[in-house]
Amino acid sequence: MSAPATPVSAAPVSTAPVSTDDVARVAALATRARVASRRLALLSRADKDAALRALADALDAATDEVVAANAEDIERGRRGGMDEGLVDRLTLTAERLAAVAGALRDIAALPDPVGEVVRGSTLANGLQIRQVRVPMGVVGMVYEARPNVTVDAAGLALKSGNAVILRGGSAAESTNRALVGTMRGALEAQGLPADAIGLLDGGRGAVRALLTARGLVDLIIPRGGAGLIQTVVTESTVPVIETGVGNCHVYVDAAADLDKALAIAVNAKTHRPSVCNAAETLLVHASLRETFLPRVLAALSEAGVVLHTDAAAGGVAQSAGTPHVPATAEDWDTEYLALEMAVAVVPDLDAALEHIHAHTSGHTEAIVTEDRAAARRFTTEVDAAAVMVNASTRFTDGGEFGFGAEIGISTQKLHARGPMALPELTTTKWIVEGDGQIR
Repeated sequence: MSAPATPVSAAPVSTAPVSTDDVARVAALATRARVASRRLALLSRADKDAALRALADALDAATDEVVAANAEDIERGRRGGMDEGLVDRLTLTAERLAAVAGALRDIAALPDPVGEVVRGSTLANGLQIRQVRVPMGVVGMVYEARPNVTVDAAGLALKSGNAVILRGGSAAESTNRALVGTMRGALEAQGLPADAIGLLDGGRGAVRALLTARGLVDLIIPRGGAGLIQTVVTESTVPVIETGVGNCHVYVDAAADLDKALAIAVNAKTHRPSVCNAAETLLVHASLRETFLPRVLAALSEAGVVLHTDAAAGGVAQSAGTPHVPATAEDWDTEYLALEMAVAVVPDLDAALEHIHAHTSGHTEAIVTEDRAAARRFTTEVDAAAVMVNASTRFTDGGEFGFGAEIGISTQKLHARGPMALPELTTTKWIVEGDGQIR
């Protein structure tokens, strides 16, 4: 049995010493970002959209430079024994970079949340009150080997009027420097402050200095493996929006359309296994043990998936000659980020719900069923940021939801939950207009 993939740079930063140089570096970066954020807050939508398109054009023009920098990171990662699933996350081809640049243009086409009136009224005393969306200010992003996050975060921050401080994983160091350098140059060419997009260098002490820069940084968003996220949540004195790992389940109900179920299960696992919305566990109703389970196990195995089976699923696999390994207790809580999947047979919907309650990470859960009552129970009782009915877990994504891009997927319950895009990068303020009223 191969080991689950371990995210790059996921080791806790809490034990790292914070030097005076770390504190000074973060303070200087955040102070410049604060000045830039005040400038961004004054921009019109047209100004921000033009800047986003300029960033996209600059990335297109710098394709050769960025891809070459990315090749350095990939070579260094492979020399260090990086898992191939993580190499896939790290890789930025010309085609992927074009898609990343395209996401910036998509963001430019989205409505600007800044200034949106959330609610308002005129009081009996004549005071006019309204709650409006305003930028957060300075947002810190701490993430791992996903260079597209560098661009998505910068673009979403710019559109929502925020300055951003980026701290990507060391595995993508060369790529991130090329991306941020290109975007900062494009901002300057537009007459905008380059410090609206900052890149934090240094080791884990610098990260800890960022997490404790309360008063200089308004919000921290971690994105990566469980170790990184929990360290940020635990150690940060700056407010955090918690994103989470994706231990996602697909449950195939007794009333499922089996062709739909086969397509969904295979897609959810194999379409891109190294991302957080890929399914990690397949639950199959016991009534489908002889009809559906052999088909799906064979299809997954043929797609290269290592199957970690419970006793019932293992028996079916054994009879069919499908390769498999016995599941351990740890497998049900593992985010593989690779072509591996845990499979269990459950006696009924109640057992499926109990299994999910026990092991979910609160990201995305899916049911395949033609029984509306079962679907209703599943969507009501499952506690997750996204719940799918007859659809792949791979759809939990800001782009797929029509947001243009996302800065992360929140698994918490306050302020933001699920794919986070522009509105989630704003806060609100109350504006009260009167005509001399006193209390």
